[in-house]
Amino acid sequence: MTVLPADGLSLAAEFPHPAHEQWQSLVEGVLRKSGKDVAGSAAEEALSTTVEAGLITRPLYTSRDDAPDAGFPGFAPFTRGSKAEGNAANGWDVRQRHSLTDPARLNEAVLADLENGVTSLWLTVGGATGVPVSGLARALDGVYLDLAPVVLDAGSELDSAATELLRLYEERGVAPESARGTLGADPLGHAARSGSAPEPAAAVHWAERCAKKYPGLRALTVDALPYHEAGGSAAEELGSSLATGVAYLRALTGAGLSVEAACAQLEFRYAATADQFLTIAKLRAARRLWARVAEVCGAADAGAQRQHAVTSSVMMTRRDPWVNMLRTTLACLGAGVGGADSVTVLPFDHALGLPDAFARRIARNTSTILMEESHLARVIDPAGGSWYVERLTAELADSAWAFFQEIERAGGQAAALGSGLIGERLAATWAARSKDLARRKEPVTGVSEFPHLAERPVEREVTPAADGASGGLPTVRRDEAFEALRARSDAHLASTGRRPRVFLAALGPASAHTARATFASNLFQAGGIEPVHDPATVDASTAAEAFATSGATVACLCSGDALYAEQAEAVASALRAAGAQRVFLAGRPAEYPGVDEYVFAGCDVVAVLSSVLDRMGVA
Repeated sequence: MTVLPADGLSLAAEFPHPAHEQWQSLVEGVLRKSGKDVAGSAAEEALSTTVEAGLITRPLYTSRDDAPDAGFPGFAPFTRGSKAEGNAANGWDVRQRHSLTDPARLNEAVLADLENGVTSLWLTVGGATGVPVSGLARALDGVYLDLAPVVLDAGSELDSAATELLRLYEERGVAPESARGTLGADPLGHAARSGSAPEPAAAVHWAERCAKKYPGLRALTVDALPYHEAGGSAAEELGSSLATGVAYLRALTGAGLSVEAACAQLEFRYAATADQFLTIAKLRAARRLWARVAEVCGAADAGAQRQHAVTSSVMMTRRDPWVNMLRTTLACLGAGVGGADSVTVLPFDHALGLPDAFARRIARNTSTILMEESHLARVIDPAGGSWYVERLTAELADSAWAFFQEIERAGGQAAALGSGLIGERLAATWAARSKDLARRKEPVTGVSEFPHLAERPVEREVTPAADGASGGLPTVRRDEAFEALRARSDAHLASTGRRPRVFLAALGPASAHTARATFASNLFQAGGIEPVHDPATVDASTAAEAFATSGATVACLCSGDALYAEQAEAVASALRAAGAQRVFLAGRPAEYPGVDEYVFAGCDVVAVLSSVLDRMGVA
């Protein structure tokens, strides 16, 4: 919008309108100064970033980056939201997850949540990790079931859990039309997690019953979390959810439900990550894609997808878990801005065991702050119209649709799971991502970047192991490779009283060595190796004595290239004479006699650290 002053003249009238080519020319000049001689579109590509396979973000988006018409909020293709008013009326549904086996403890936690901002409950029921079905009544004692929707996650105990919940509605006088929530039937999701064969009959039965008597209850959950948690990309997560949703539509319409009634029985669950823009685009693309499915099935108006977003467990770290609060805040922001109907923020200590009351409070307050203090829910589709978001939404939708079509050609979701197609694809995606994690191209703050070796461990009650799952999709975490290295260091500390050490042999003044000494310090600490940087600087005459008193068995030279050329060989020789088992140099590989290995931005940090610990005899 152009703002006009009182005299009617545009404030921008005296400024020329910049052309895209002018911007590219300026970029070319900057890149030439950094040693990259590129021109035209290649200059722009040099500044582009790969988000994940098939998705690349460019440094600049303009009106030329057109995308398919997103329509209006509440209207097909629902890209801009399933409801015309978005979440502006009451905000999104704050849904807390609970996995406690003791009904009394669960009841205490549930009531505390409902009294302090939570608006719906997600309960694990049955098995080794959930409340027994027989304890569900006790767990929900004092809960107003006509006000607080209940979402079940009962796995193989769906029938008994759903029967008990409906019995409680009747016993407590909840009218059928007042019952809200989801029974959580998800045979394909259960098969993905457990490796068992999917059995859709029970899901169809409950969908028929809900459609006839409980208009506010949904029977089925299309849970895409198993695919995300196995290392899948956003496109693979969406493609799998589409294939699952289509499989459920076939089963429900085959049992006699109309397409409209079948769609009304589905709730979709997606992961929200700290990449806020990818999360926003994922939720918008999911609605657009499901609207296309409904349109093809002849029920375009029924394509308003109900979405439940859950902050990603893959991004949660066990080291420096406090940083998880920041990750979940960004994920919650992305979910809310992306238009999710319900949002679950996992407690920051989720990866460590059962969350305590403080962690649950912070989790529920995350949504409260974003809605009540930041006012995120007061704007309908706040990301709509952004050239970047609209283009990312379109590209992600295209990629997800292609994967969905591949699954359909393979016979559908059940067949693709059974044949291993989905597992193999997710494994390949995770293997590629693991390389980026190992090279710190995808940094993990507090783990692979800026680790804190002196942090006090956060102890939590151990989460009960899930019932034996043979053949199901694996679960991965971004921190797993570095966590294994840190665990080796912890064991060494416990057995010897100190961590393995590396001596940082800094050459020259602070201005010459600080940058690379800081880099090396962070790198070695990511593997639990304690850096010793004392004295602040050494040379060939002082390096041996300094190393001998450091208690280290390996050393790393840190300085600028000019000082390396002058001193690296002599200092490396002195360190070897003092007993250094291996001498590293912080910098790009070159020919410096006496240096065994080089550490630099982009090197395989996990491989380097694993090798160092091996040489140190750290099991």
